[in-house]
Amino acid sequence: MTAAKAEKPPRAIKLIGGQLSLDFANTVSYRGRQFPEEKLNSFQDLLDWSVLAGILDEGDARKLSREGGIQPEAAKKVLERAVELREAIHRIFTANISAEPASDDDLVTLNRELREALTRLRLTTEPGGYSLDFRWGGDSLDQVLWPIARSASELLTSDDLVRVRRCAANDCDWLFLDTSRNRSRRWCDMKDCGNRSKARRFYERKRGAEG
Repeated sequence: MTAAKAEKPPRAIKLIGGQLSLDFANTVSYRGRQFPEEKLNSFQDLLDWSVLAGILDEGDARKLSREGGIQPEAAKKVLERAVELREAIHRIFTANISAEPASDDDLVTLNRELREALTRLRLTTEPGGYSLDFRWGGDSLDQVLWPIARSASELLTSDDLVRVRRCAANDCDWLFLDTSRNRSRRWCDMKDCGNRSKARRFYERKRGAEG
């Protein structure tokens, strides 16, 4: 996929997916166009988006940013892994929406990151019971990928999988969890793709009438 650089910074991206893994898949805008907009053009972009999505706090992001500056090649490889994981997640969910099997390569990519994530999980106590949480890896540059891989695997194996939708706009392809009562949501964002589609249909009807 050849993508143009985004005009908006990662922190300006809308989080409309309803699940972390879907929001991560949506870090490319307008996939249906010739030149989609890539939001993750640097390791810093990945960190900025992770703060927006609630994976990191500001302090952890600054620490990882400094570490990425010390290890630029390692940071570059993490970014490459992130983009590979994102594309695998998008293709897996898109295949499911189309009632098609996911490719073995995409499952290998997700499973590779999932294995890394699961080694970082730990059981902790909390008021009223227990919870699974990540043993955050200090300066581990790839720690932002752990909750994303976990989110994707949990959604793929949950009853909510049937609610995952793809935006009906031809040039969008963003993914979202349809939580509407009658499961009739069509657009990632009614204010954006929904209104653009309405305007396009109005123009086409008007042009047809004038013709």
